Amino acid sequence: MVDLSALGRNPLRVTVFLTQIVSVGLGLAISYYAYQGYRRNDSRPMLFISVGFVLVLGIPAVLAIGFYSFGMNRMLAGVLSQTFQILGLLSILYAIRL
Repeated sequence: MVDLSALGRNPLRVTVFLTQIVSVGLGLAISYYAYQGYRRNDSRPMLFISVGFVLVLGIPAVLAIGFYSFGMNRMLAGVLSQTFQILGLLSILYAIRL
């Protein structure tokens, strides 16, 4: 269970948290539809776009939850998050170049 008590009653923190959730949801929805496009049309670029969006938005969100809920090392979470974002962007770039 995610510990939301760290948000406190600060409206700005709550707003940032909620917009992050919306961003992740939209990214995962795009990823899902790209995957459906891959399966329907057997289009490799759509597969790489799908994987890219999961890496850019999904994995960093999981790391953020780990950071806030389980006390993960902040520096480690940041490095891992940026690494997955770079890999995801490279995957999307590869899909565009195919």
